Order: sequence, then C-alpha cells, then structure tokens
Amino acid sequence: MAPESLLVASVGDIHGRFRRVDTWLDALAEARGREVDLVLAVGDVEAFRLADDHRRKAAKRLMPAEFAEYADGVRTMKRPLYFIAGNNEDFEALHDTPEGLQLAPNVHYLGRAGLKELHGLRVGYLSGIHAPRFYEQPLKRPRSLDTAKQAGYFRASEVEQVAALRDMDVLLVHEWPRGLPQRAQEQGVLPPGGRPLPSYWIGNPITRRLVETLHPKWVLCGHSHRAFAVTLGGHGGRHMTRVACLDEAARPEQSVFWMELRGREVVCAGWGISGAVSWRAGEPWGLGVLPAPSGPEPVGTGY
Repeated sequence: MAPESLLVASVGDIHGRFRRVDTWLDALAEARGREVDLVLAVGDVEAFRLADDHRRKAAKRLMPAEFAEYADGVRTMKRPLYFIAGNNEDFEALHDTPEGLQLAPNVHYLGRAGLKELHGLRVGYLSGIHAPRFYEQPLKRPRSLDTAKQAGYFRASEVEQVAALRDMDVLLVHEWPRGLPQRAQEQGVLPPGGRPLPSYWIGNPITRRLVETLHPKWVLCGHSHRAFAVTLGGHGGRHMTRVACLDEAARPEQSVFWMELRGREVVCAGWGISGAVSWRAGEPWGLGVLPAPSGPEPVGTGY
C-alpha cells in the first residue's frame, strides 16, 4: 500500500559525486522539515566499486573515487538511492544482473529495463541511450573499452519490454525524448535567464514513442546536462506527462528535483535543496517552473 505522504528526490548525472549528493539531500530534508524517503538517479552514476577502476574508466576520472568508500562500507548513503544506467557506468559489474542489484547499502541498480514498485510508486525504467547501429544487435559482455561503450546503448528487446508495461507513475530514462524544445516553443515560454532553447535534435525518437505509448505521469531524464521542463500529451485533458530533465550534479539548483506525494499523486514539487515549492498540482508545468541558472552556459551535451 502506498504511504500517505512521500518525499522523492531525483538527481541528475552524478558522475561519481556521491558525497555531495548525500550532503545535498541532508539540506533538502532539513528545508522540507521531513526525511527524504526515496532518491531516483537518472544515469551516469558511475558507481565504480574499486578506486583503480574509477581512475581508469570513469568519464571524470580525475575526480576522487568516492563510490569505493561506499562499496567498502567506510561511508553509507543515508537514504535508499535507485539508479538506472546511463552511457557511462561500471558495465562490467552490472552486466550479469540486467534485472538489477544492490551495489552497496542503500545503493541499488534498477536494471536495464522494466518496472519496480518503490514505496508504493510504480517506477518504469530504461537504461542507456539510443545508438541506431546497435539497436538490433545483441548485447555483448563488456570485456573491452569498445564493448563497454556499446553496453551503454539500449536494445530493441529492452524497449519492447518497457513498452508492454502500463499504469506507470514515473518513467526514468537517461536520454531526453526527442522534440522537447519544439514542444516548449509551442507552449510559448522561454527558458529562464534568457538562455536559448536547446537544439531541436536533442534527445531520441525511441524514448519519445515510449512516452506517447505509456503516458506515464512523470518522466525524469538526464544526459544532456541541462535542466528543462515541458508537458507532453494532455490532449483533451487526458494522458498528460510532465517531463523534468536534470542538469549534472555539479550544483544542486537544477540537478536536484523533488516531489511530495499523497498516495501516488504529486501535490507539489521544487528544484534544488532550498525546499521552496515551484509547482503545485493543478498549475501549468513547463519552463516557467525552472529556477534561473546560477552559472555559465554548460559546454557540451552529456558524456
């Protein structure tokens, strides 16, 4: 049975920054005056169990190998964190458990594709990004840098597995659905801070078709290291999906997004760790709910 009240935090691409994420969640819990019940991460978590693996394989390998401390029990995440794979992960460690596993206390890999019920929420997920050349190819064991890179691409069979699901509260994907900037332009709201819209080519059509098939209430995604908010569907007031794209976990303002729920319905939500509400049930969802960026325009779109 779903709890009466639930505080769910989602985090953009962590890229190994586990200590700061834990600190951010402490601040969010204090600001909201209650504990964070559940944390969802949208890929590129980079949970390398061994410090040497991090130094050799991580996208941000010059950063400290923080997850090794959690894997060794030196540190413990204070709240249950569930993550999907992005295109940069320890795929050798994840390969034999496509249905998911616990990597450390309170750190759980959801798996490559499927649905799990977490604290009463029905959370669907699809790991990886779209690479047309490998979409129909079998997934190989990641024994080399090349096959490890290929492990970060989702496959047709995994998409079909997710497409067969129904009654989904949240869908976690790493790469944006295609067409979000066009949809924002149709809604006539520009990004805060005078920033331009992203390229119309950002995202992939496979994920967009999944959203249009499944009509999840919410979609959470990362990869492009930029915060974005838009509504898909909703024709005639039905099948509305609210999409929240999260920045990488460098600063919390646009990389942390939280939702407070009653039962399975989100009653309010906000960005960052101040606890301030930026959206309430019944209000429009779009770029107007985003906080203004606190730093320069990011360089590049994902790792």
